[in-house]
Amino acid sequence: MRTTSLGRSGLEVSRLGFGCMGLAEFYGEGLSESAAQDLLEEALARGVNFFDTADMYGAGRNEKQLAGFLKKHRSDVVIATKFAIQRGDNGEFAGLSNDPAYIREACDASLKRLGVDVIDLYYMHRRDQAVPIEDSVGAMADLVKAGKVRAIGLSEVSADTLKKADAIHPIAAVQSEYSLMTRDMEADIIPACRELGTAFVAYSPLGRGILTGAYRKPEDFSGQDFRTAMSPRFQADTLEQNVALVDQLAEIAEAKGASLAQIALAWVLAKGDDIIPIPGTKKLSRLEENLAALNVSLSADDIAAIEKAVPPDAVAGARYPETSASTLNG
Repeated sequence: MRTTSLGRSGLEVSRLGFGCMGLAEFYGEGLSESAAQDLLEEALARGVNFFDTADMYGAGRNEKQLAGFLKKHRSDVVIATKFAIQRGDNGEFAGLSNDPAYIREACDASLKRLGVDVIDLYYMHRRDQAVPIEDSVGAMADLVKAGKVRAIGLSEVSADTLKKADAIHPIAAVQSEYSLMTRDMEADIIPACRELGTAFVAYSPLGRGILTGAYRKPEDFSGQDFRTAMSPRFQADTLEQNVALVDQLAEIAEAKGASLAQIALAWVLAKGDDIIPIPGTKKLSRLEENLAALNVSLSADDIAAIEKAVPPDAVAGARYPETSASTLNG
């Protein structure tokens, strides 16, 4: 497993991380605590050391799923979690908060659920524009001084917000959605990260699963799934249009002797060592498939063909419903 620097934090992370959200909810039924720990163990055994969660995933359940694993392997793991999106007692969404007092409370709660003394990378999950970014990042910087957090990050922010935040405290990483299906980050935020020496962490690098070829029609999804329930890209009409793009990509994958997922991940990896994809899965077979993308080499001609097969303006549907989209690029 190759590693790369997490911005200017001094932390070294595996070239491919692991997004833990789906272990708890959103993509059908989550895993039991023991099954989740078994999968995390398998990821670590294969060289993955960068694990990403958030306090809102499963309303705290996802962090608890990692606690036993972290207890056994704390010195071998870089753990990232997030604050800002609030959940109620029954899991209902209860708004955003970037208030300094809330940040301190959220950090302490995450430390307790994770069972650790320090969080390696602590993200602002979404920007609450009612609170000055200087105040929020100042509170996050205080957590670093207190020894509760090693490095801080931001998620789904604008280049302007990143630059203002970095003037208060070095921002180790920006996390945003990035894949062949979602490339708007190439315009401003990725160049801003590079200007500042900030890593870019790409979540949903497989387009929330569509780039694996496993989802071709609504019936392919099971249980309570965010994608068919809310995501504009996964409704029957838009899904059909997007599957047609994936079919074009499949021809390239076949010619390269790779799977669709491996081609999609290899494309993200080829965009630079400062871009760190964090695909998630609930299956060992998918984990192994994803990791094999590290062995797929793409030429400039391959990359051009891939981007021609899935041009950004051909993707049907927004990546989030309108109610959530207002919190993006804040």
